[in-house]
Amino acid sequence: MPVLSAGPSADEMSRAEHRLYGFLDGTIACSAADWAERARREIADVHEQGQLPILAGGTGLYIRTLLDGIAPVPHIDEEVRREVRAACVEENRARLVDLDPEAAERLNASDRARIARALEVVVSTGRPLTKWHQQREGGILEDVDLRPLIALPPRDWLYGRCDQRFAQMIERGAIEEITALLARKLDPNLPVMRGIGVREIASFVTGESSLEQAVAAGQQATRRYAKRQYTWFAHQPPADWLRFADPLDAATFDQVLELLTASA
Repeated sequence: MPVLSAGPSADEMSRAEHRLYGFLDGTIACSAADWAERARREIADVHEQGQLPILAGGTGLYIRTLLDGIAPVPHIDEEVRREVRAACVEENRARLVDLDPEAAERLNASDRARIARALEVVVSTGRPLTKWHQQREGGILEDVDLRPLIALPPRDWLYGRCDQRFAQMIERGAIEEITALLARKLDPNLPVMRGIGVREIASFVTGESSLEQAVAAGQQATRRYAKRQYTWFAHQPPADWLRFADPLDAATFDQVLELLTASA
């Protein structure tokens, strides 16, 4: 879904090479570990070519997995996974309270995906996910010269951009994109079916809401996600990671460019 996922445009692709954008079909669920392994290979390849790889994105879990490594959780039994994923979030959380109360307490009661993950791990391995997370392997942080920077623009400006971008997605073909997605009749539990904007636009396509209502709901969902990202990046990364509080004006751009091009 290049439109709804805000993938790089043809112009952006011509100006700089982009990798790992839109490279998997929606039927394939890609975990943070799967992505990190692919990202490691791409980064190594770019380094071998003597060029600078730039990791851009806003999903903290994926960045942490790439940099710090991931817990060596064994393969989840497929029967267990099917059973857990078929159950409702309330049922899974009730089981999680008994089997892994620490995870049940930590996770949002409505977070279907994370509750299901925590439950399937403890059922399949007999060990809570928090115990697995105490082990990390495969991170690249010790092997690279990292130049991190975090953009934390004013929230009003950020939310305005979120609204503007979602409206532009509608103009650029998001409705047609979701119409084609719905025609595939995929499993509603697949990550692609839970992407921001999918449910909201689908409600318009199926006649359950007006276009105005769908756009407003999609914009609200985008703002909520941006708020969670903002909070995570403001507090979770190391304190010495540079944070830029203003939109990317000329002065800020010069700072960013200097950071990226300074000699090691």
